[in-house]
Amino acid sequence: MNASTTLMYDGSFNGFLTAVFVAFDEKISVADIQKNGRCQNGLFSETETIFTHVEKAKRVWNGIRNKSHNAISNVYFAFLSETEGVEMLLFDYIQKLMRTQNGKYLDYSDSTVLHISQLARKVGREKHRMEAFVRFQLTKDNIYFANIEPDFDVLPLISKHFRDRYADQQWLIYDVKRKYGIYYNLDHVEMVSLNLKDIHHNKIHKSDAFVNGEYEYQTLWNDYFKSTGIISRINPKLHTQHVPKRYWKYLSEKKEAV
Repeated sequence: MNASTTLMYDGSFNGFLTAVFVAFDEKISVADIQKNGRCQNGLFSETETIFTHVEKAKRVWNGIRNKSHNAISNVYFAFLSETEGVEMLLFDYIQKLMRTQNGKYLDYSDSTVLHISQLARKVGREKHRMEAFVRFQLTKDNIYFANIEPDFDVLPLISKHFRDRYADQQWLIYDVKRKYGIYYNLDHVEMVSLNLKDIHHNKIHKSDAFVNGEYEYQTLWNDYFKSTGIISRINPKLHTQHVPKRYWKYLSEKKEAV
């Protein structure tokens, strides 16, 4: 296959890894790797649709991991950044990784290696923020519910933290930006999509979905936050560094500020 080819995949991480496997296995000259529905044909490239194949994806995953545990983390985190064109950056990164004798010694003066590392760090920071800032509300179905709107697609990364921390209660964390959530049913975590017409960000107006006690709890929490926030000690710049304003709408103690 002499002409360069644009590989189309389903948008999933396994789909992307399958595309990488096919490109290596068939020695394809890759022009681009794009999600289905976002195809922008190059003038001189053909397109090929890649169907997700978990075993092929696993072989690429294991190949990267065997080179470097740090590299597999960088690849996954950078993929979840959803950055425009990240697929080709990752493909270039993986090619360079596979050519090294030891994956630990990737050249950080290389712009691709540096960029992937920087993206992974940004996603890692967002993961830790979400783990710190999620606030649950109790629904009438006895499920603890929280919605978030992270900069990056970090739901897959925060699942273990909440499963370990809240193993004895049902909970659901919903990403309103990406329109899917993770639901823990006391046994395992699964991905779900919901019709969330009535559930918005933390707000003073009551929703029928939540128990009355939940709103009373939030009011107490809000009052506590105000009473302990001694005006003379507040450093707004430092406070905003620790709790950026874009997260305030999800925090019970920040309802009135929003």
